[in-house]
Amino acid sequence: MITKKVSSKKGNTIVLLLVAILLGVYSFFTWGIKSTVGDWPSANQNLSNTREAVNSGIVVDNVSSLGVAWSLPVEGVSEWGAMATNPLIIGNVVYFQDLKSNVYAVDFKTGKQIWMKEYNLDNAGPNGVSFDSGMIFAVKGRYGVVGLNLQGEELWTTTLSDNPNSGIDIQTTAYKGMVYVSTVPGVSNENFYKGGSTGIIYALDQKTGKILWSFDTVDSKDIWGNIEVNSGGGAWYPPAIDTTRNIMYWGIGNPAPWPGTAEFPNGTSRLGKNLYTNSIVALEQKTGKLLWYNQVLPHDLFDYDFQISPILSTMKANGKIRDIIVGAGKMGKVYAFDKNTGDKIWETSVGTHLNDTLKVLPGGVTRVSPGPLGGVETNMAYSEGVVYVPVVNMEVQYTPTEFVAKSFDLGKAKGELVALDVTDGKIIWKYDFLSMNVGAATVVNNLVFTSTLDGKIYAFDKVSGKKVWEYQASGGINGWPAVKGDTIIFPVGMGKEPTLLALRLGAVSQTATVSATPVSGRGKEFDQ
Repeated sequence: MITKKVSSKKGNTIVLLLVAILLGVYSFFTWGIKSTVGDWPSANQNLSNTREAVNSGIVVDNVSSLGVAWSLPVEGVSEWGAMATNPLIIGNVVYFQDLKSNVYAVDFKTGKQIWMKEYNLDNAGPNGVSFDSGMIFAVKGRYGVVGLNLQGEELWTTTLSDNPNSGIDIQTTAYKGMVYVSTVPGVSNENFYKGGSTGIIYALDQKTGKILWSFDTVDSKDIWGNIEVNSGGGAWYPPAIDTTRNIMYWGIGNPAPWPGTAEFPNGTSRLGKNLYTNSIVALEQKTGKLLWYNQVLPHDLFDYDFQISPILSTMKANGKIRDIIVGAGKMGKVYAFDKNTGDKIWETSVGTHLNDTLKVLPGGVTRVSPGPLGGVETNMAYSEGVVYVPVVNMEVQYTPTEFVAKSFDLGKAKGELVALDVTDGKIIWKYDFLSMNVGAATVVNNLVFTSTLDGKIYAFDKVSGKKVWEYQASGGINGWPAVKGDTIIFPVGMGKEPTLLALRLGAVSQTATVSATPVSGRGKEFDQ
């Protein structure tokens, strides 16, 4: 062995240099990894929730060359399939969560599973992961939130609810040292909107899981006068965050019971507006302080959550640029608000509407559309002055005291994709589907993608609305895609063999690598 004597001063320098390098490597793999331009780093790509891909190579002229690059079987099946979530893509790794709360890290190029953090705890969804400061944050079962390192090791866990009827059905959001989630009064079919439960928004410390602040979305300690019967509020989808002013904008869910009970028909157990349900609320990001709210539907009778992730955008009015927020919900309406004041600018109805504005239901059975899984059910997208809205048309029946459960039929529901001018809300184009559109809208260059419950994936020219590509997946889809480069990744969560599906330009296979039986269905073009 050959050795070389080194002066102590020089030796110390070398040792310090080696330590610095090792610490740097450790930091990179544990805390310092950051998303780069072109990744899909949050649920809706960015904190403005535009769902518009960055630096992708997928365009109208080559979308037909998309083929299956890989598919990963997913076994965590709950009430609504295996996945009702949006994957993240950070560098060369895809992170996602199934509806048994299991968290996955997958190689972006090959689809090989890197690790899985196994929980096997039911969640009704939507749930999902967020990323910040070298950590992954996820929902644990129905009542908890966890922080994981990038090797899938749990660093902390926090239980947010000791009420079995109030739990977490939301994809987490991570920003500036905090993790944001919300509880809702609907964590399973068995205890859906039982009395005495409300939705509360929480901010947790990313390093420890400690609760830093909370905001109760029900502005009434006795839940509008009847704590035994009433419930409501909470958020189902991630907020928008104005990163310049550090203000958050949340869409809030509905009040209950809906429409009423035998003792309290037509919501008479909860007289009044039922704040802050069916509202958009602006909160200080650091403290949770309420800055303003706008309730679009007081005293809702029909489960019309205003739940969609708000979109931060701008519009031109009187020659000036105006900062706005675009929101929507299951009432089948899209709204634009002034970002500073919350004042409504415009309102547009989408999809079919029947008896949905009734304040009191008459005796007997009344047909109503949209139904409780209708209207705008999944998140919208925005690009170059246009809002793209996925719509579900589902008619159901009500009496003054109950929702007629036998009228609920997913197989009869239809869908639409609607493009709106952000300036005035006018419809530019729309496309009709023969299946529910619960696949959100996602913009990739001059394309807008969506998918339907029957497992069809569609791409449209975003300007004209012309369908330019269609693909039949191996099962139904009620999750939303992530895009990076030449690849778009869909959670195919419904069916016999759920998979995470990666479609890539130039991939040889044009069929999925697993076999399942999707629900039959097809789309048709709409000529305006």
